[in-house]
Amino acid sequence: MLPCVELEPALPATASVIWLHGLGADGHDFEPVVPALGLPRGHAVRFVFPHAPVRPVALNGGAKMRAWFDLSNPDLGVGQDLAGLRASSAAVEALVERENARGVPSPRIVLAGFSQGGALAVYTALRHAQPLAGAIALSTW
Repeated sequence: MLPCVELEPALPATASVIWLHGLGADGHDFEPVVPALGLPRGHAVRFVFPHAPVRPVALNGGAKMRAWFDLSNPDLGVGQDLAGLRASSAAVEALVERENARGVPSPRIVLAGFSQGGALAVYTALRHAQPLAGAIALSTW
C-alpha cells in the first residue's frame, strides 16, 4: 500500500478524493487546497494524498525523485514507461479498494491529479471496473 497523507472528515466518510501529486512532489503538495475548496462544515469527504515511489527519472538525468512512472522523452507520445504506469495504476486501485472496504463505494470516489498524477488519475479511472464519481486532471496530458 502506498504511504499516504489523509485528511479525515468530522463525520464518518461517505465520499473520498484520492489526489495524486506531480513529478518530484509528494502527497503533502495539495493538502493546503482542501480548506480552499470551501466545503460545508461537517462534510463527510475523506481526502487521500498518496506519495509516489522514489525512482530514477531518465528525463531528469536519472535523478531519483517521487514519480508515478519514468519519463524518458519530452515528447510525451514517445518511449513512455507503460510498466511503471500500470504498476502505479494498480497501487491506486488498491487505494480505491481500501476506500471500498472502509465503506465508501466506487461511485463516491474521485481520482484527482496534477501533471503526471493527472495522467495516472485519468488512466486509472478509465480502466476501473466500476464507475467512479469522476476524474480531475490538472495541467496534464
